[in-house]
Amino acid sequence: MRKLTLWIAEHPALTALLCLLILFVVLNWLAYCHARSMTHFVETNRRTRRTEKLRQRGDSLSFGDRLRLAVKGVALERPHETIRPDDVDLPYEAHTYRGGEGRLDAWYIPHPHSAGLVVLFHGYLACKARLLPEVRALHDLGYACFLVDFRGCGDSEGDRTSIGYHEADDVVRTMNYARARWPEEPAIAFGQSMGAVAVLRALSRRSIEPNTVLLECPFDRLSSTVESRFASTGLPSFPAAHLLVFWGGLQHGYNGFGHNPVEYARRATCPTLLMHGLDDVRVSKEQIESIYNNLAGEKSLHFFEGIGHQSYAAHRPDEWKECVARFLHARNRHVVAGR
Repeated sequence: MRKLTLWIAEHPALTALLCLLILFVVLNWLAYCHARSMTHFVETNRRTRRTEKLRQRGDSLSFGDRLRLAVKGVALERPHETIRPDDVDLPYEAHTYRGGEGRLDAWYIPHPHSAGLVVLFHGYLACKARLLPEVRALHDLGYACFLVDFRGCGDSEGDRTSIGYHEADDVVRTMNYARARWPEEPAIAFGQSMGAVAVLRALSRRSIEPNTVLLECPFDRLSSTVESRFASTGLPSFPAAHLLVFWGGLQHGYNGFGHNPVEYARRATCPTLLMHGLDDVRVSKEQIESIYNNLAGEKSLHFFEGIGHQSYAAHRPDEWKECVARFLHARNRHVVAGR
């Protein structure tokens, strides 16, 4: 120890450089591990249950809890729900087809006098069953629905998510499948959170051309949403958020800093209704407005007072139905609002 102390005293600049190098390596190693754990799902175990308890406690985390999360990262259980459409009085058909990483699992909810087919895409850490409130409302309005589990979620194959980047391929495959099965139905794409991001990316690549698009609370940039998640736990976002974006994108084969729905919107020309909850702590009003301003086609924007990053159809069903029906009615003469 004495020799080490003397060496440090004789080489202060080199010591500082070595310390910075060690810190750089440790930070990148932690970021790599966290990025992997946040985009790869695991089976339920003690760690996932313990992590879920910490996540639910949010701002009340102790220093020890924050340290454990910082070192070990989150453990995400594969998103899955046991509820089915017939549990909410919606008869359905089960469908499976090939996705980018294996089989995709979907439900089709027919309507006897359909005004169109709404194809629904869920958000991060969710699955198609989470969209049943939206399906119930859309069915009441006169629409058939087709909803799918993204790769790694629900009953689809896979064990990871790319936060909307490669999910855009699932959007394309699903829209093509629905178009082929029900070619006479006007196609409407609905995306919630990460699902909205995936839809915007698919639109920007001109890979799909739905008649109408409904989007809820997409983030404007991947870096923005990662920073917001740090802020929700009270942890500093710099430089950890930027390292997570870098390593997360690298692990999934894309540039995380280029995964920006606000830029995808510039090539989205379909008529689009964009919705947002003003109490959303993950996606700000300014971010939504920047996406809206960049949308290239016909568009409409609706804000929900007193709602955060959650299902608007579940918490404000009447307002949601009125907003959606008004938008769709103006673009489809077969729709009877309030049907």
